[in-house]
Amino acid sequence: MHTNSIAKWQHNHVFGQDRVRSGERRTLVVVVITGLMMIAEILVGIFNGSMALLADGIHMGSHMVGLLIALIAYVYARKYANDDRFSFGTGKVNSLAAFTSALLLAVFVLVMGYESVVRMFNPVEIHYNIAITVAIIGLVVNGASMLILGEKGHTHAQGDEHDHDHDHDHAAHEHDHGHEPNHAELTNKKGADHNLKAAYLHVFADAMTSVLAIIALLAAKYFGWNWADPLMGIIGAFMVARWSIGLLGNAGKVLLDHQGSDDVRQKITGIMESYRDTKVCDFHLWSIGPGIYSANISVVTKYPDVPDKYKTMIPSNSGVVHATVEVQPCLD
Repeated sequence: MHTNSIAKWQHNHVFGQDRVRSGERRTLVVVVITGLMMIAEILVGIFNGSMALLADGIHMGSHMVGLLIALIAYVYARKYANDDRFSFGTGKVNSLAAFTSALLLAVFVLVMGYESVVRMFNPVEIHYNIAITVAIIGLVVNGASMLILGEKGHTHAQGDEHDHDHDHDHAAHEHDHGHEPNHAELTNKKGADHNLKAAYLHVFADAMTSVLAIIALLAAKYFGWNWADPLMGIIGAFMVARWSIGLLGNAGKVLLDHQGSDDVRQKITGIMESYRDTKVCDFHLWSIGPGIYSANISVVTKYPDVPDKYKTMIPSNSGVVHATVEVQPCLD
């Protein structure tokens, strides 16, 4: 068979990863804003003796580092989107960046916790008015960052419909792509983009830490509760640790090809098994990028149909963009 004659059966695995996403632009804006505020909070915290404010600044710095990693991941994914060395495209770069960001956060948690405990037993003088002012400004900045990223920020996955530059005739072949979800479908995928989800949760946690810092500083200033400042630093460290562990788990599942949602697999299985005495004997569903999945399905039936028939049974909102179906005739 001539090489050119099989061209129509071949396809890329880009899945829209070569496009600039709105999340990338949002991330860049928030990095700049956060970087400036981080420097201000850390300097004021050091020179005015506020551990809660210093902890808030360190946490803000940690999420800026995480956002920088996310930004680099976006650029890297676009640059190498067409590289054949990536079997299913560069989508997992997203989760690798989130996992790295969570590891860095864990280090910051240890620093925050240690410094807070030290300040608990060795309190330092706090210049309350300056510290409170900077903490309030930090809270405002966090609020603005949350608006920039928005609820769409941690669910926005692809931005546009994916590339699908080939036309398969699946009647004679068993390899196929599933439905390519559009923008609306992908934005409904909860927590699809780990980078943007990390960004949003980082900012949210920063906002909560700023609130704790303000409460601690007011309590120390008006009631003499100097212990409240380092205590809030410890509480802030626990908040960040909890978030970090959650992100490590979610990103790690993607990196280790953890099975996709039971609900999605059960739904697809139910649809296929309702067709002509078919049984699904093997089903693998795993994430290959933000909100997109690959599926490998084996079915057994007394009345085998072409693989493409079973592909059409995959729901359009499942997020499956690449599917391979194996049809085994049952002779018993």
